[in-house]
Amino acid sequence: MTKIENIEEVVKRLKGLREALEMSPEEVANVCGIDCDVYKAYESGTIDIPVSFVRTLAHKFGVELPAILFGEEPKMSSYFVTRCGNGVSVERSKAYSYQALAAGFSNKVINPYLVTVEPSDAPRGNFNTHDGQEFNYVVEGRMEMQISGNTFTLETGDSIIFNSALPHRMRALDGKPVRFLAIIS
Repeated sequence: MTKIENIEEVVKRLKGLREALEMSPEEVANVCGIDCDVYKAYESGTIDIPVSFVRTLAHKFGVELPAILFGEEPKMSSYFVTRCGNGVSVERSKAYSYQALAAGFSNKVINPYLVTVEPSDAPRGNFNTHDGQEFNYVVEGRMEMQISGNTFTLETGDSIIFNSALPHRMRALDGKPVRFLAIIS
């Protein structure tokens, strides 16, 4: 059985993974097919953690093995939950505030963001273009959307999908921020 050298760090990641999954030690032990007291001893660092257990844990929960062993950013492949207000902040510009809602999910084919655009008298920045498609759903406020020479006003509850290779930009209306869900493929 191979021993893990950096046990204190692995212990932190074991507990962090379990908490992210919102599972009890009993539930994790059951899924992994080990005694709960043994799992608790692994998580407390009082006994050596065999790599074979970490491999089983990674497989059962769809986590990459190096994420647990070496602290690389954990990526879930089965599912990933982002709690309200806990999206990873992504700095793009001062006018736009992004929260990545699936940062911990591996092999994404879409990228969902909660975007907040601060109000301004005129559209901010240059037109954007990128590969794929984009879907925007207005959660709060009103926004002006410009796509390839066309201008649309979107209100709370409105949505739009478009070819994101076309030049596009948006701005908040009514002197208030606008928040929208952007799903980018």
